[in-house]
Amino acid sequence: MPHTQNYSRKNVLITGGLGFIGSNLAAVLVELGANVLLVDSLIPQYGGSLENIRAIKDKVRVNISDVRDPYSFRELVRGQDYVFNLAGQTSHMDSMSDPYTDLEINCSAQLSILEALRVYAPEARTVYASTRQIYGRPNYLPVDEKHPLNPVDVNGVNKLAGEGYHILYSNVYNLRSTCIRLTNTYGPHMRIKDARQTFVGIWIKQVLHGKPFEVWGGDQLRDFTYVEDCVEALLLAAASDVTNGKVYNLGGLEILSLKQLADILLEVVPGGEYSIREYPEDRKKIDIGDYYSDDSLFKAETGWAPRTSIKAGLEKTVKYFEERLPYYL
Repeated sequence: MPHTQNYSRKNVLITGGLGFIGSNLAAVLVELGANVLLVDSLIPQYGGSLENIRAIKDKVRVNISDVRDPYSFRELVRGQDYVFNLAGQTSHMDSMSDPYTDLEINCSAQLSILEALRVYAPEARTVYASTRQIYGRPNYLPVDEKHPLNPVDVNGVNKLAGEGYHILYSNVYNLRSTCIRLTNTYGPHMRIKDARQTFVGIWIKQVLHGKPFEVWGGDQLRDFTYVEDCVEALLLAAASDVTNGKVYNLGGLEILSLKQLADILLEVVPGGEYSIREYPEDRKKIDIGDYYSDDSLFKAETGWAPRTSIKAGLEKTVKYFEERLPYYL
């Protein structure tokens, strides 16, 4: 990997480090020889789990801390070479029912983290995990970085603000930050017990229990990023000077309808079944319809390319949860 030498013996902090993407990133960084500090609140509804780091628990340090606590971060960021800022409230519905908590985590806390970096670790390289949700309902497809930003829920508004803070601090204070707008990321360690993180997790939980799952709508087009490809993108973004102060989309290999995705899942887990139903009214109001990314800018500037097909990614994901299902319910 072109970024391998960048991380050997480097100090790396991952917020949301016990979560889905953070724990997968941590495992790769350990292999690359980094000194890894995982910061996570372990609040039950946000997806962090010690099970996610079972294989590397003796090779990383863990600090149970909330990103909303500005005082702890002053000490945590000292001496860090890289910060992967992945902590966040991801549920769109929760952001609508409890907007103030979403504001605290996805907006206010981001400002506190950046202030801590500005004062105590100004040389650290930072990557912020943003979301495709900030675009809202696409005016055209595929969506590139020049597309208008028009979030359809509180989560999107606050993530857009968090992204804006990172770019502002990069431009004004020369904090080297990059924002990556993630699409539907899936894979081992993702939250499957409810829909707070991804609907794919609920589907997998149901089929592994031998129960049918629901596909809402079915015709909506989506792109999907397997978590290993996502981790590779994060590492490349942090290792490159070209990406400083920039925002990029991330996508996947294939564009599928939700029904096509469901059919592929049933190829991976034969004997399952699903039903198609109308979108619930409360969900329909914040659904973005068809979406898939134009990630050609990131590919051109970093050399990244997704390598995992949907079927291969689902096979790996299902195998992981088949062996560990009780730990994720």
